[in-house]
Amino acid sequence: MKSRKIVYWITTALTAFVFISGGVFDIARPDFVMKGMAHLGYPVYFVVILGVWKTLGGLVALAPRMPLVKEWAYAGMLFDLTGATASHASVGDPAIRIATPIIILCIVITSWALRPTSRRICGGSINPVI
Repeated sequence: MKSRKIVYWITTALTAFVFISGGVFDIARPDFVMKGMAHLGYPVYFVVILGVWKTLGGLVALAPRMPLVKEWAYAGMLFDLTGATASHASVGDPAIRIATPIIILCIVITSWALRPTSRRICGGSINPVI
């Protein structure tokens, strides 16, 4: 049980770090972010919208309780990362750029699957596959 908790907190910390830091960079709109988003074909205004949602999702992953909001945050992370994978694939990016969001998604799914009862809808009656 103790190792499950350790893995949960490691994957949740990584999830929060990736989404909060990525969101802050999106909101700040430095040149490398803007060039990357233009390369993928996204409009400028989309970067800030995505940044706000990423930052909020990362914060919610760390917050205690709020199981319903947490479900929505994890769902948003799934949409973001699968969209990133498809976007990189559609513009012909190298395999590492396509694989990176998939690897991060595996970390996010592990965090979601191992979350404690207090962070689940129905008090944990839904058992994860992992």
